[in-house]
Amino acid sequence: MYKLLIRPILFWFDPEKVHYFTFTWIRRLSKIPGFTSLFRWLYLVDDSRLEREVFGLKFKNPVGLAAGFDKDAKLYEELSNFGFGFIEIGTLTPKPQEGNPKKRLFRLKEDQAIINRMGFNNGGVDAAVLRLQQNKGVLIGGNIGKNKLTPNEEATSDYEICFDALYDVVDYFVVNVSSPNTPNLRELQDKKPLTELLQTLQNKNETKPKAKPILLKIAPDLTDEQLLDIIYIVKTTKIAGVIATNTTISREGLQSENKNETGGLSGKPLTKRATEVIRFLSENNNKAFPIIGVGGIHSAQDALEKLEAGASLVQLYTGFIYEGPSLIKKINKAILKKTS
Repeated sequence: MYKLLIRPILFWFDPEKVHYFTFTWIRRLSKIPGFTSLFRWLYLVDDSRLEREVFGLKFKNPVGLAAGFDKDAKLYEELSNFGFGFIEIGTLTPKPQEGNPKKRLFRLKEDQAIINRMGFNNGGVDAAVLRLQQNKGVLIGGNIGKNKLTPNEEATSDYEICFDALYDVVDYFVVNVSSPNTPNLRELQDKKPLTELLQTLQNKNETKPKAKPILLKIAPDLTDEQLLDIIYIVKTTKIAGVIATNTTISREGLQSENKNETGGLSGKPLTKRATEVIRFLSENNNKAFPIIGVGGIHSAQDALEKLEAGASLVQLYTGFIYEGPSLIKKINKAILKKTS
């Protein structure tokens, strides 16, 4: 029903406006008695064989929602009813910020893709914390970044502020230095600044009553040499793992009229490259750390390929928009079929 009826209507309108419109209606429907049960009946696959224990956390199933969809932790409870095993909120920054000027979100329908240059638009970490304090059991990842006006030399402080604020209300952290939409942010992926940033956060983590997993989200545009550096940095700083991958700045092979818009590209064109990065990391790290696979998952087969390449968990974003919530159920059923 989603692809035949709902998606064609939604795709007539501006994608950012549709995003907030959809949020409003999911929230409203979830308040009507019976609708939450209906969503769970339609989409949730409740089977103990889907449970995964990764970096010390127990996931009900290995399919999560990637960061960027519920930036401000406003809908994580309702979204979990579509069958996700975990929800990643953010990217959050210390201070609220508007993000980049609109229009900043573009559908590439012929390519089953999206280009965004949102620029970490969010209401600030403190507002999200208040909402996350109401969490009744959804496993939450906290994706953190720096404010646009914070120079790179002071970026570590922004990440520390977010880490401290979120520590009590998230289950794991994701350090985002790979978005192409904040000026100079990707420079923090270079070996020296990245090592210093992650080591500072890990040192702070170890002073807490219980250390929480810290993951690094990386770009798909890194070279093999840079990926080897990532493996070295993860092992050196002893963070918990890697999310592969963020959006790409590549525009290779695109057909759509919006293909030359600036920003990060997500969706089907990223499928192959994201899987290649996962496989490279997995084969070269001797299974030293887990990987969450994300990028171009539009079918159950796409998800299985990432798991077979070495991912322990997967996340959806653009595939969720194009394929609808039934994709989560299809992936979980395919995993069960594979293991039976």
